[in-house]
Amino acid sequence: MDKLAYTIKPLGETGLIIIFGDEINPQIHKNVKNLSDYIDKHPFPGLCEYTISYTSVAVFYNPFTVKNHCVTSKEKTAFTIVTGLIKNYIAAAVKMPQVKPHTVEIPVCYGDEYGPDIEFVANYNNLSCTDVINIHSQSTYLVYMIGFCPGFPYLGGMDERIATPRRKEPRLVIPAGSIGIAGKQTGGYPISTPGGWQLIGRTPLNLFDLKASSPSLLHSGDLVKFVPISPEEYQRLKEDKV
Repeated sequence: MDKLAYTIKPLGETGLIIIFGDEINPQIHKNVKNLSDYIDKHPFPGLCEYTISYTSVAVFYNPFTVKNHCVTSKEKTAFTIVTGLIKNYIAAAVKMPQVKPHTVEIPVCYGDEYGPDIEFVANYNNLSCTDVINIHSQSTYLVYMIGFCPGFPYLGGMDERIATPRRKEPRLVIPAGSIGIAGKQTGGYPISTPGGWQLIGRTPLNLFDLKASSPSLLHSGDLVKFVPISPEEYQRLKEDKV
């Protein structure tokens, strides 16, 4: 097996970042996910939090706690100590058993009031609205990370035939559950918020629910399938959630 390539750099005096590459692809995501899962299961003394992106894991720590718990390395800096730990974690994470990804089906009512920009997406790509719906709903998407706002999934795997630039003027309010496209990405708005993505549909599901034991419906590493539904089905599912 080829040696796993990565770079570790400091983030100020209380953090570091592990960079596994410079492009969005499933293998780099796998390396990011493996390390983040290992950190989650084996937190070291002084760990404050970690954050993942498309290509990296940022780790933040309390340098005083790190130093106090490393009795054999009093002359080392906290950064050096944590770097050594992370290198060991990366080596161990590669050997972890791989868990089958969780697949989530998300019903979406496309077009009309639910997806006011679907005609723009279709015209931009010389397609019909039906083409956009079929292409968007036929792919299986990988959740690379959650960010921007609570529960917002950044999905990879969208067909480039429906790639469309962001709106020139972002909306001040986007309804929760809206499904949109921005460039080569697609994703969903879990809460009502401003945004500039091209809206093609809306789901009646709660992508983020503070009352749930796990507030975010989606998590890094999940697989997503969008399932077209009618306005009648949307209303029925929405009422079931009330």
